[in-house]
Amino acid sequence: MTAAVSTIDIDRPPDEVFAYVADPTRFAEWQHDVVGVRLESGGPVGLGTRFTTTRRIGGVERTMTQEVTEDSPPGRWAVHGVDGPIRPSVTVTVEPLDEGARSRVTFALDFAGHGVGVPLVPMVRRLAAKGAPASYRHLKERLEAGVA
Repeated sequence: MTAAVSTIDIDRPPDEVFAYVADPTRFAEWQHDVVGVRLESGGPVGLGTRFTTTRRIGGVERTMTQEVTEDSPPGRWAVHGVDGPIRPSVTVTVEPLDEGARSRVTFALDFAGHGVGVPLVPMVRRLAAKGAPASYRHLKERLEAGVA
């Protein structure tokens, strides 16, 4: 199956948008289902960084570890799940608009099932398709309000 792709325009420069969206420690501020994030290493987030995200999915908290697989500021960032029955893959692309005054952010979100997670992938995709757009709108609201 192909990734769910969503695009949103944000009235902030690409470097500001990228710095915020590619910081896992800020996920809970704009992603409605994130309960918490823990970096597995100290220092700045970059290629190879692993982090554990706890999300409330269907009323239950689920924890998963992801690894940064691409880190090309301020244009592209990607992470992939490395454990658990459902492993997300997310690619974020930030493009400049209006000579860098604004940004277009594209999210490509997909999931792979492993073991008992294989039959759950269609349900997880449906849940993400419902919830992710609200998170993207919240991201836009926060950034345009100058929260980052």
